[in-house]
Amino acid sequence: MPPADEPRREQLLNAADRVIQRDGPSASMNAIAAEAGITKPILYRHFGDRNGLIRALTERHTSGLLAAVRAALNEPLERRDRVEHVLDTYLSGIEARPQVYRLLTHPEPGDPSGAGHALAPALRQIAEEITRAVDNQVDLGADRELLAEAWGRGITGMVLAAGDWWLETRPCSRTRMVQALADLLWGRLAAAADLPTAVLPAPAPAADAPPA
Repeated sequence: MPPADEPRREQLLNAADRVIQRDGPSASMNAIAAEAGITKPILYRHFGDRNGLIRALTERHTSGLLAAVRAALNEPLERRDRVEHVLDTYLSGIEARPQVYRLLTHPEPGDPSGAGHALAPALRQIAEEITRAVDNQVDLGADRELLAEAWGRGITGMVLAAGDWWLETRPCSRTRMVQALADLLWGRLAAAADLPTAVLPAPAPAADAPPA
């Protein structure tokens, strides 16, 4: 797409965000086009189809979430504070746009488009970021490589499931939820020694990012 179209594309994504936040994951292309003040063919010209629009929304929202989680993992905080900071970063990210989050994580019945699984590549990257942080910051002994990988993926799955439940039911404040999840993690992780401070490796290649 020519660079000159980028501002217009962003305006259309803003309109899609508003409609999804208002109408939920089933928001139609007709409603999004109406919100943007254009006809549906123009919307299709920019994104191809609904799948293309979802991919663009995925890239927009997950790139910011990934950057925020990466920054939180590298904050110079005490370990418990860093754990809580990472948890809060993720929960605040999904809390900011709950309907968009639902669109990217929950497939609609009979939807052949793949919508509802769009967040999966970003979650894999978050797991890789956590794995890298554990491997570089915590002394886990001879099983370090295995434990870092298992914990990175396990923590990501736990937070995904718990965050999904919290966003749906709102049983407590975000602060209390962060504390509850941090308490669960605070076992062997708390007892392990820190590794000497080292320069962290570069982030995962851009090719691993969700498709535009």
